Amino acid sequence: MSVYQLKSRFQDLLRPLVSRLAQWGVTANQVTVAAMLISVAVGSWLVIAENKIWFWLIPVWLFIRMAMNAIDGMLAREFNQQSALGAYLNELGDLVSDIALFTPFLWIAPFQPHWMGLIIVLALLTEFAGLLGLRIGASRRYDGPMGKSDRALLFGILGGWLAVDGFLPQWMVWLQPLLIALLMWTIFNRIRRGLAEAAKG
Repeated sequence: MSVYQLKSRFQDLLRPLVSRLAQWGVTANQVTVAAMLISVAVGSWLVIAENKIWFWLIPVWLFIRMAMNAIDGMLAREFNQQSALGAYLNELGDLVSDIALFTPFLWIAPFQPHWMGLIIVLALLTEFAGLLGLRIGASRRYDGPMGKSDRALLFGILGGWLAVDGFLPQWMVWLQPLLIALLMWTIFNRIRRGLAEAAKG
């Protein structure tokens, strides 16, 4: 099961807040851009921050970002704010945010920069594979096991661990090949299920 499958329950909790934001004139695109800019700011700060305690920002902000992603989608769907620009901002904002928030881990031992760089590239490819579903007549694919929400959970745990202990244990080096395998599996799943959906018409 992917964390993404819990999204509908999370949205139900956010619905009163979304209604209030709509009453205040807040738009989906404003929420999307704000989430991206804050992600870039958080990631940039963590790259230069010397004290690892600042990595507590990762789990806290990833949770808030997940809520903001749900909010912008609900504003768009439920308050007639869907637009072509919004679709671009939503997808590009997610990619930029992922790069910004995962980049600080390039220099965190025991991770190795080249493997973490590959993980970031594969994370982007999972979203590209999901988007290609639309190109072939299927839906936008969100299949796991390592979708956006799953990655947020994993890196949130890593950020929290790093903030508390100041370092990550050596055995976590094995998370790199495991994560690479899960991301490749996710890409395969999205392609396979997208093709199956398109074949059904």
